Amino acid sequence: MEEKQKETVEKIGSIKEHLAHTATEQLMEFVQAYESDSRAGVQKLVETARKRFDKLQQEKIRTESLKKYEKEYDNYTYICGIDEVGRGPLAGPVVAAAVILPKDCDILYINDSKKLSAAKREELYDVIMEKAVSVGIGMVGPERIDEINILQATYEAMRQAIGQLDPQPDLLLNDAVTIPGIEGRQVPIIKGDAKSLSIAAASIIAKVTRDRMMREYDKLFPEYDFAKNKGYGTAEHVAALKTFGPTPIHRRSFISNFI
Repeated sequence: MEEKQKETVEKIGSIKEHLAHTATEQLMEFVQAYESDSRAGVQKLVETARKRFDKLQQEKIRTESLKKYEKEYDNYTYICGIDEVGRGPLAGPVVAAAVILPKDCDILYINDSKKLSAAKREELYDVIMEKAVSVGIGMVGPERIDEINILQATYEAMRQAIGQLDPQPDLLLNDAVTIPGIEGRQVPIIKGDAKSLSIAAASIIAKVTRDRMMREYDKLFPEYDFAKNKGYGTAEHVAALKTFGPTPIHRRSFISNFI
């Protein structure tokens, strides 16, 4: 009897191991294979597989909904999403990214970078860089921001990012802005990083790029905790600024009220 119970436990354990190694796309095959097994332990595993599969289907629907603008302008060959990060911080550059995704893009979980965890952004960064038709990244540092103001610096970073693309886009989907000095059609979309797959992808590339830079700056200027605040004006950052003064990466036009 004990040997039979042990055998049963091993079988359920084997099924559990099977589920752990089942690709998300194959979950329904797992369900079909084991749904007739009446053991409670197996039924729990089947239910787990169903829930995972349902989440996958919901994510596919959500991702498809983010292709609204890409589908609306499907007659354009190379549709580019553009976004920036770093307009508000007291320190560090403003970074823009331009991303052309393939027409049949199948990357799941892309979203406005602010809605994703740092780990998920890093994961998606690698996938986007691998699968995108082209990616361009532009950045403008503190001195230039002080010279021409943050809005013009943002446009400059965006133009840099677009200029790096190969092939060049024939349609730009922008997060809210119309970029001066750019030829070709532009479609500004309010809160575009939450409405367009291409813009959301660009927001992830820009965010990860800048966050990585700020972590490196943190090693040079540990007093300011740039790895945590990314240059934004937290209470701790402002206190450090008042105590230690500005660094070479601080924007003088942004910190006059604090020093």
